[in-house]
Amino acid sequence: MIELFFAPGDLARVRFARSPMQELVNSLRVGGRADRARMHQPWVRSVRGAVGALELELLPALLRDSRYVPDFLTPPPDPAGVTFESELARVRATPGEAVRAQLASLGPHPALRDLREDPERHLGRLAVELRRYWAAAIEPIWPRLVGLVNAEIGYRADQLTAGGVVRVLGNLHPELEYAEDALRILWPTWQSQSRLDGAGVLLVPCVFAWPSLLVDAAAQCPTIAYSPRGVGRVWDGSGRASGAPVADLLGRSRAALLAWLDLPLSTTQVARELGLSAAAVSEHLAVLRRSGLVTSRRSGRQVLYQRTALGTDLLGATGASIR
Repeated sequence: MIELFFAPGDLARVRFARSPMQELVNSLRVGGRADRARMHQPWVRSVRGAVGALELELLPALLRDSRYVPDFLTPPPDPAGVTFESELARVRATPGEAVRAQLASLGPHPALRDLREDPERHLGRLAVELRRYWAAAIEPIWPRLVGLVNAEIGYRADQLTAGGVVRVLGNLHPELEYAEDALRILWPTWQSQSRLDGAGVLLVPCVFAWPSLLVDAAAQCPTIAYSPRGVGRVWDGSGRASGAPVADLLGRSRAALLAWLDLPLSTTQVARELGLSAAAVSEHLAVLRRSGLVTSRRSGRQVLYQRTALGTDLLGATGASIR
């Protein structure tokens, strides 16, 4: 069991963040577990050709151990906002001594010899591999991942309002519990204790983490990545088709938009997916929102839209393909 003991003020430092790099790294580990492979099979099939054409040498070697991922591959994300490029820059800027120390924990591998001997130079090679894999495997499905993560963070914000941080931590994941000022990761083969001493905890919803927890108990920024609620919906294809009756009722564009909004998406994301202008999408969203079929929530600088229960009932009643 891993135990993280809270000092006064640590509960106030519990926060959430999104991480493109966490999704990327954990997607590369999908093949290592049969349950993960089954869960993400639609994605695996969709990217197999593009990923198979990539020349990846460093990434497979760095991720060969199912129990250990070098910390420099997943730097703690900035809760205020993070992009793939900003995280990639942080990986690229990892101090050489940190790279060597973490590679020593991983153990020797021929493909990692140059990275170990000259980290500053060969982190550039790693960055190239990460960028190519991102473009082939993660960037095309990033709006779906972000939609599910946004829904998760919104749900936890509601929990925080209703019951405080203790309620949020109490049902985050089956392998996690909070009691007596300690956050416990219930892994029987691990034995570790540490005090947070004001660092708090960074919680990172990660679709490809399912069904596990991923824990970095580093003193400067303890981070826990976990699978968000409703992770099975991310590949279910809902939102890609709507039946003729609802299209006759709402119009084809509004029906297609309503079907896409099973997860929270921004105007820009929906416009890109449907091939419509942002102005047209905004107009359709305004109508759907006034009709009670769509709701909105602000997330930073974006407004995210999601189908309401009434909208889902309408799609189901008219025979739309939502599952």
